[in-house]
Amino acid sequence: MDSTLIWARDIQDGYVQGRITEIGSTEYEVQPLNSKLPKRNCMPEDIFPSCELPSDHDDNCELLFLNEATLLDNIRNRYYKDKIYTYVAHILIAVNPYKEINGLYSQETLKRYSGRSIGELPPHVYAIADKAIRDMRVLKMSQSIIVSGESGAGKTESTKYLLKFLCDTSAAAGPIEQKILDANPILEAFGNAKTTRNNNSSRFGKFIEVHYDRRCQVVGGHISHYLLEKSRICTQSPDERNYHVFYLLCAGAPPALREKLGLTRPDDYRYLAGCTQYFTRPQTEARVPEAYKSRVHQTKGPLRDPVLDDFEDFRQLDEALGRLGLSETERVQIYSLVAAVLHLGNIRFEENPEDTKGGCRITNDSEASLIVTARLIGLDASELRQALMSRVMTSKGGGVKGTVIMVLLKVHEANNARDALAKALYSKLFDHIVRLINQNIPFQASSYYIGVLDIAGFEYFTVNSFEQFCINYCNEKLQKFFNDNILAAEQVLYAREGLNVREIKYTDNQDIIDLIEAKANGIFNLLDEESKLPRPSYSHFTSEVHSAWNGHYRLSLPRASRLKTHRSLRDDEGFLIRHFAGAVCYNTNQFIEKNNDALHASLEGLVQESENALLNALFSAGKPGSPPNVGKLSFISVGSKFKSQLSELLEKLRNNGTNFIRCIKPNNRMTDHSFEGGLALAQLKYSGTNSVLELMEYGYPSRVPFTELYNMYSNYLPPELARLQPRTFCEAMLHSLQLNSNDFKFGITKVFFRPGKFVEFDRIMRSDPENLKSIVAKVKRWMVRSRWTKSIRATLCAIKIKNRIIYRNKCIVLLQKTIRGYLVRKQHLVRLRGIGKVKAIEANLSKMHNIAGQLRSADRDNMQERIRTVQTLIEQAIAMIRANPNISGATIDQQYDNIMRRFDEDMKLINVKLQEQRNAEEQERLNKIKQALEAEQRRKEEEERRQREEEETRKKKAEMEARRKEEELRRIRQEDEDRKAALALQAQLEKEAQEDIQYRQQLEQERRDHELAVRLAQESNGQVEESPPSLRNGTPEVTPLGNANRLIRSEAIRAQQQLVEKQKHDLSKWKYSELRDAINTSCDIELLEACRHEFHRRLKVYHAWKAKNRKRTTMNENERAPRSVMEAAARSPPLLSPRQEIVSVGSVHRYFRIPFVRPANAGAANEE
Repeated sequence: MDSTLIWARDIQDGYVQGRITEIGSTEYEVQPLNSKLPKRNCMPEDIFPSCELPSDHDDNCELLFLNEATLLDNIRNRYYKDKIYTYVAHILIAVNPYKEINGLYSQETLKRYSGRSIGELPPHVYAIADKAIRDMRVLKMSQSIIVSGESGAGKTESTKYLLKFLCDTSAAAGPIEQKILDANPILEAFGNAKTTRNNNSSRFGKFIEVHYDRRCQVVGGHISHYLLEKSRICTQSPDERNYHVFYLLCAGAPPALREKLGLTRPDDYRYLAGCTQYFTRPQTEARVPEAYKSRVHQTKGPLRDPVLDDFEDFRQLDEALGRLGLSETERVQIYSLVAAVLHLGNIRFEENPEDTKGGCRITNDSEASLIVTARLIGLDASELRQALMSRVMTSKGGGVKGTVIMVLLKVHEANNARDALAKALYSKLFDHIVRLINQNIPFQASSYYIGVLDIAGFEYFTVNSFEQFCINYCNEKLQKFFNDNILAAEQVLYAREGLNVREIKYTDNQDIIDLIEAKANGIFNLLDEESKLPRPSYSHFTSEVHSAWNGHYRLSLPRASRLKTHRSLRDDEGFLIRHFAGAVCYNTNQFIEKNNDALHASLEGLVQESENALLNALFSAGKPGSPPNVGKLSFISVGSKFKSQLSELLEKLRNNGTNFIRCIKPNNRMTDHSFEGGLALAQLKYSGTNSVLELMEYGYPSRVPFTELYNMYSNYLPPELARLQPRTFCEAMLHSLQLNSNDFKFGITKVFFRPGKFVEFDRIMRSDPENLKSIVAKVKRWMVRSRWTKSIRATLCAIKIKNRIIYRNKCIVLLQKTIRGYLVRKQHLVRLRGIGKVKAIEANLSKMHNIAGQLRSADRDNMQERIRTVQTLIEQAIAMIRANPNISGATIDQQYDNIMRRFDEDMKLINVKLQEQRNAEEQERLNKIKQALEAEQRRKEEEERRQREEEETRKKKAEMEARRKEEELRRIRQEDEDRKAALALQAQLEKEAQEDIQYRQQLEQERRDHELAVRLAQESNGQVEESPPSLRNGTPEVTPLGNANRLIRSEAIRAQQQLVEKQKHDLSKWKYSELRDAINTSCDIELLEACRHEFHRRLKVYHAWKAKNRKRTTMNENERAPRSVMEAAARSPPLLSPRQEIVSVGSVHRYFRIPFVRPANAGAANEE
């Protein structure tokens, strides 16, 4: 295949060099030049052309092929040659070498770059600083230098060398410059820390302003800082250190100071648990006593870094603080607060078993740390103990307003309060140090300034919290600023100046910024609203974020992450944001705590009462006369404060000229001469360098107005050239120097140069006088040639005008011919179209004739006559149109409408008659079918009727037979039951009658005995005793003498009445007729049974009464005739045998179906 060298994408190296061996339908097969690498298939967009020779260009815009592969290769080649700086137009790319390069930042190098344009010398950070100074001097406006990159890319070192150049360009630094330079070691000690990616990582952002007067002399400086990482004070990841100042104190503090601060080894402090080793050099390692070193340091040895040495850095820190004007006492106060933070972290809490309210107490082994902490910050130990274990709240309702309530803290709440105090102490101290630096830098009247912005680059870790969220938000804003000022503004300028430059597409990240900072439902605003709630919850905050931005492309759930660790988070534990540099998953469980860094009222009030003057000043600064706690609803969150600071910073950057330095981290191991292409390529992409390179491929980064260019060289020009207009001068100079026409472009107000070409032009213009004479001669020749060329062009223009007149004459003739033809066609077009329309009807007449042939003979002849009439009308219309040339279109349309109306009528008539004929035939056929169906239906109905009658007759016979058998069986059962009931009743009545006779005989005997006793008593004048109670059924009963014939109830009757009284239904008030109707009609079994018992009871009472009051005759109560009549009837046989032998008493009652059987002892009992 093709032997041309290409670059193919590679995951590890970014791009590898190779050749295309096969071209597929969608992918190309590439064979790398390195035989150790296997073949690969690449998409066409992942393949770029390559140069044959290794590239080594100061400016990447000089590459033969401008693409991200050649950009990466050029940076890599220069990096291995210790050329760590490269340009992309006026943007400097700086690769961290992780070692010292001899002479790179020496004083001689600084002087050599002073006053030199970009491109004259190799790329350097000094060149960017000098460009900023020259732009400030020429353009009369302030400048900014933005240093950006990942942690460990070298931003801090680049910032130091920028400040060194800005403050010392010609001689030794003066007092102002020295104090600005002294700020660096102080800020690094208090704001930098070791991370896994960078030994000297800045954990805050800073914007350092160097102010100048109108003579461009340094007159002052100012430092603004942003977003100190407070969480690092209390916790660090493994192998990461806390801020350098803690280790500087432990390693380099003199013994007297150590004793005063109570310092020991780093591993004795919980806040230094991440890493306890010092940074030392071999010569200082021996100067640190073994008692000062941690056990890990003694075992593994010290940490090494070219610029860090904890022992020596403490001395430099102390000297720098002294040069800022701090006395020994003031420095000791600062060190005391730093040590107090360490001792405060060693205070531990445990549950208090003696406290019933769930409070805590300080452990016994933490008492010493408490005492030392209280001494260092000037507080009473008992008051500090109380403030750490409890908090004071003021009631606002539910009682006396303003009542002070003390709330005991749990162990985790006390730990949070302790950590919050440590963070507040350190952050306030850091603010104070920055304020001291600004106050001690002399400041005079300033005209301009150059600001250096050093802020953390895009960050992404396995666990990303609020700090990473704020840092990445800042980088989004800076990337938006970069897009607007470098990419968008550049293209707008090209369009305004009339340059035909290809438009460059870039990703606009405004939607991400709106997602974070929108006023209505931005993430910062939702976080502040959640923090104001009485019980804020990170899960509720996360759910609100997902709900407010549901469906937004830039925001997703953690499960959308490609990292398995992030996918394990629940939906309410985090969110994923697709930043311009890549997707980052944020864990929100500490967002609320980190967004609100205020102390509770007890601690803040206690600290403000401290005897330590520095501490008292720190917590009372900016709060004269204000209460210590203003409440949740009016607090200023960390996010809101950072957002306002960032807005102010961007406003400054927009008003200034801007220069960019992109720092690149070559590897993650922090070793020299190791370049990971994939890592570097990713940093180049999300820093926007690739987009700038693409823009520079078609753009012109150097530009200057015509007037300024003329004024720059007016002193070098002879009089004949000095009289020219600025634009004419620029055209004459550039064309006469025989520069490539692709190297410059003329706009409306400016001339634009390709990268490096303006330097070449400037070098020619500032050459020796002899060379200038030859340039003047060339300019004169170009001007003569230009005038001659203009004359020739004028002649050619006159010839072109003559030819254009001849051409236009021919065009006019052609136009006339066309118009005449159009008018003729317009006059007769109506008649032609009319004849065509009328003839079109004839085609339809043949179809009508065929349809009419389907009719019967009478109708067919009539319709054919009508068709011939229409044919005659058509012929007449055609003849009239042909004969009359002036006929109008309306007349033709009228004739056509008349024919079509007649045609439609005939066609409709034919269709009607044809339809009637078809309907008649169809009706006749349907009638025949109907008659046949009706006959069949009648036959079937007759058959079905006959079958139904037979079936009904059969069913009636079966039912009659069944009823007869059932009646017979019922009659037989009834006769048996009546017979048994009659026998039982007869026996019962006979027994009762016998018992009644005996009872009456006893009563009669007792009456006689009583009468006899009375007579005897009368005769003997004695007293008569009452007779003993008579016995009936074996039960003694007392009967009053005055009612000897009264019936006495038996125990059976009483039992039966009690049983009736216990029943469910009370029927004592029912009438006889109601009982009868209920028995015959009720379906309720219980009611029916109760009615039956009640009726029997009443019947028994009635029979007893009847028996008592019956007439004394020789007839029995059950006899229907005298006994003599009955005996005579018995002797003579009956003529007809009765159906039943004995008729029960109950059968005479025709109104009841239930036989009433009298109980066996009913006849013997009498009602009272």
